[in-house]
Amino acid sequence: MIILASKSASRAAMLQAAGVAFEPRPASIDERALEARLGDASPDAVALALAEAKALALAEPERLVLGSDSLVVVDGRRFDKPDSREDAARHLAFFSGKTMELHSAAALARRGKTVWSHAAVARLHVRALSPAFIDRYLDAEWPEVAGCVGVFRIEALGVQLFERIEGDTFTILGMPLLPLLGALRQMGELPA
Repeated sequence: MIILASKSASRAAMLQAAGVAFEPRPASIDERALEARLGDASPDAVALALAEAKALALAEPERLVLGSDSLVVVDGRRFDKPDSREDAARHLAFFSGKTMELHSAAALARRGKTVWSHAAVARLHVRALSPAFIDRYLDAEWPEVAGCVGVFRIEALGVQLFERIEGDTFTILGMPLLPLLGALRQMGELPA
């Protein structure tokens, strides 16, 4: 059984659906401070650093600890989770008609060392969003999307934000699941 260093319901649901036994134990790290120290690092590097920091934050002598993180970049600007509904509306207005890059990363740690990590990117082409649509969308989806980078849940009404998507569903849901499952099989955590 691995430890999931996350409170993400989406990540827990992915692991559960894939038959991975896990114990949720959210890690507490200062994500903004780590991002600030990374400066102009690439989005993949930032997502990987955050995933690794979460995995390493939990001292576990024998079990694998899984850390994961996602971030969104639009027009070269990195976005965090919205601070308020008004902030969410500003994010959505900025995303309108643009391509969103969603970077998701996962890392496995054991005995205080990273033993595996992987990052993936999905490109989501946001359709033109009218202010009226944004208001109706947030009426239906707020506060559920408050904890979602990109202000959407692809498995819910968030799918209506996009006209085209490049990348796999798991990356969009917040974790590169297929490479993770391969790593867990190689480490003997899942049957080969």
